[in-house]
Amino acid sequence: MTPTLVRQHTPHAGAAPRVDLRARARDWSEIQERMLVPLYEAVYERLDPGDDTRMLGLECGSGLALLMAAARGATVTGVDSRSPELLTLARRRLLSRAPGAPGTSEVPPGTPEIPEGPRPHGARGTGTRGGTARIVEGSPGDAMDPSAPAFTLVTAFEPIGCLAGDSDGLGALLDGATPLAARGAAVVLAGWGPPERCATTSVLRVATRLADPLRSAGSWRPALRDDLEEVARRTGLRPDGSGRVACPFGYADARSAARGLLSTGLFDAAIAAAGQEQVDKELAEALHPYRRPDGTVWMPNVFRYLIARIP
Repeated sequence: MTPTLVRQHTPHAGAAPRVDLRARARDWSEIQERMLVPLYEAVYERLDPGDDTRMLGLECGSGLALLMAAARGATVTGVDSRSPELLTLARRRLLSRAPGAPGTSEVPPGTPEIPEGPRPHGARGTGTRGGTARIVEGSPGDAMDPSAPAFTLVTAFEPIGCLAGDSDGLGALLDGATPLAARGAAVVLAGWGPPERCATTSVLRVATRLADPLRSAGSWRPALRDDLEEVARRTGLRPDGSGRVACPFGYADARSAARGLLSTGLFDAAIAAAGQEQVDKELAEALHPYRRPDGTVWMPNVFRYLIARIP
């Protein structure tokens, strides 16, 4: 869902509304990205990346999953071709700053306070210094370093099962990434759980309905039970375990919820078709059932992950 919802999906051609891309990237990194921390933690607890791990993060965005792996000692490389603004934030996180150090806040003055989500495992006080992190703009092949050993872990944390055809895009990424990994390396795929267990599904359907005149292969579609296994099969990977993780989307208020969801890019076609005012109105109505008495917004969701191996 954006790219993870999941974040920054490319809008339909000719339909992209004007947006402040730097503000959108900030909203993603400060509000929406943290919603998948339980997924990242569950995978890392299972695979236990450490000092001997060389990780390649596909569609890395602003780099939170990379930061969490680096905090465990892994050498990380992130690659993404979609948003230079997100990669700028990832570089700032991973290459220039030590998490938890004084004076390193990325939140600009005047940004509304957002409640702190789960803290990445071991992140506070752990720097990611020279040689332990790379951020690459481009395709997986651009992350190749002939002088370095093969990757031992490849992650594709952006969940599929939100847009029609998103599994095809994931397959193409894996085709470019798996030649860079060692035999037996773990490859992690992620997807949305059943629609009936994902409250955010009903909210995302607003985007599809409002964008109906522009519907195309990028329309919303429900996750299917074997989406991840099918991608693994098509790309020649060997499944080696899976799991489900609760990833509730929690926001300080309805305004923060709207900012987070809009940062995914999934509403761009709807804005182009119906206008920002109409999208804001219907998004607020769709969020209303999930508002709690204290004004916060809480939407329970379940995500799946599949661990596969390179034969």
